[in-house]
Amino acid sequence: MTRILVVDDVKADRRLVEGLLAAEDDFESRTASDGADALDVIKDWSPDLVVTDLQMPQIDGLELVTLIKEEFPQLPVILLTGKGSEEIAIEAISRGAASYVPKRIMSHDLVPTVRRVLATAATADNERLLLRHLESLSFDLENDASLISVLVGHLRAMLDDLAVLDESDRVRVTSAVLEALQNAYYHGNLELDSSLREQDGHQYEDLAKERLTDPAYQGRRIHFRMFIEEECIGFVVSDDGPGFHVGELPNPTDPEFFDRPHGRGVFLMRAFMDSVDFNDRGNEVTMIKHLSPQHQGSATPQPVLA
Repeated sequence: MTRILVVDDVKADRRLVEGLLAAEDDFESRTASDGADALDVIKDWSPDLVVTDLQMPQIDGLELVTLIKEEFPQLPVILLTGKGSEEIAIEAISRGAASYVPKRIMSHDLVPTVRRVLATAATADNERLLLRHLESLSFDLENDASLISVLVGHLRAMLDDLAVLDESDRVRVTSAVLEALQNAYYHGNLELDSSLREQDGHQYEDLAKERLTDPAYQGRRIHFRMFIEEECIGFVVSDDGPGFHVGELPNPTDPEFFDRPHGRGVFLMRAFMDSVDFNDRGNEVTMIKHLSPQHQGSATPQPVLA
């Protein structure tokens, strides 16, 4: 049976929604009279979907969507909207609601909308299940800063679904990968020196744009690989530049260099990851994050061969 929680402060409306859902043999429903009550029911009953009114005292439907997305991010929410609340419904969608149904057509549209959202959620669950068997993932990117942002967003979403790291570690790991990708972009492929950024940030960016169209630099790429093993997750980032001598980087914790960007990216990578190693040439970095005991074996990969 599919569990559906109905949230509405008006008893008659709760009964109406319950009646529509009860006509379906595979639906089971419970009700809550406000947002606070709904959060308690979610914790105790673990519904598959929430249908909530938009306008309620204390915690309204919009706030409830936000709270559910924070505490139960995989739980889909459908809003019931009244006339004149279209803009709020759009805001709720942007906050994470799966869909909305105007109350005036609820008798016709509620059940089909519920089934569509459940089908979409099932697809997402299957994708998350598939990700648990991920062994490695590789991308060869054009030297394009916008692709770095897309890749980092994709990585963060995958780490959320893989559930092999705590939330704080997911943030740190994503930040470390971002630093490595930016190093590959600016310092590797475009061969820009951080000392120029310290002197003139505008000149630094102008030179970056100039080199992006220079045949000597524009064909270079960023290479990214992620791999998962029983006790760790790893990331390899390389570029097509000449490399650099890691040992020559200044220590950004030294008071003399504390407010300068030179070496800060590598420092953050080492602070956020358990192991950071560069190849001899200095154009490839391998970063390892060990999994805590409770997360070891969450994915079921085999060791990855280079």
